[in-house]
Amino acid sequence: MKTSANHSWPADLDEARAIQEQIRAQVITHDAFGPIRTVAGVDTGYSGDSALAAVVALAFPSLDVIDYAVARRQISFPYVPGYLSFREAPAVLDALANLRITPDLLICDGHGLAHPRRCGIACHLGVLTDLPSIGCAKSVLIGAYGPLPDVRGAWTPLRDHDEVVGAAVRTRPGVRPVYVSIGHRVSLETAIHFVMACVTRYRLPETTRAADALASHGRIPR
Repeated sequence: MKTSANHSWPADLDEARAIQEQIRAQVITHDAFGPIRTVAGVDTGYSGDSALAAVVALAFPSLDVIDYAVARRQISFPYVPGYLSFREAPAVLDALANLRITPDLLICDGHGLAHPRRCGIACHLGVLTDLPSIGCAKSVLIGAYGPLPDVRGAWTPLRDHDEVVGAAVRTRPGVRPVYVSIGHRVSLETAIHFVMACVTRYRLPETTRAADALASHGRIPR
């Protein structure tokens, strides 16, 4: 797929914070997309001083794998919580550029608005590519939530003080929730719907499982 080169990478935390503020101002938090026929999982692994990004595109709603790509980039930004997108996004954009198709929706292994500056990697990638995007994370970065029924599809708001920044979502009974948040051009309830539509018999959606396996092990689960 084609990706825009019209973006910059920071030299320090002040520049990174300014870029996040600029991107946050461009995030669209309502549904603004057409038919969803393909959905792509995005994940990043590490090897030494390199980031290995993997993108796997699945047909929707069948969840059959139809395309995938990887890209490796040397990491040029230090590890600082809340700024991981500056370590991972350059490689992810390279991987997206290697896809033969343009996915209709991205589900990122990470956060969107559920972020201290409301600009996690799902927002970052969504705005840079102008693709609808969702954050689906394995753990909480910011916020708290109340009791969550042990029922598939149950969810409760994830709040940072009085602001709803995402949702804790029970994808299967008896397992820990995942944490869904808006990335770009998708509302929170719609984001939850798509994540659940990509869940089969595992805790994580198939998009995340496929991208994680490709980034970590060089293969796609069958």
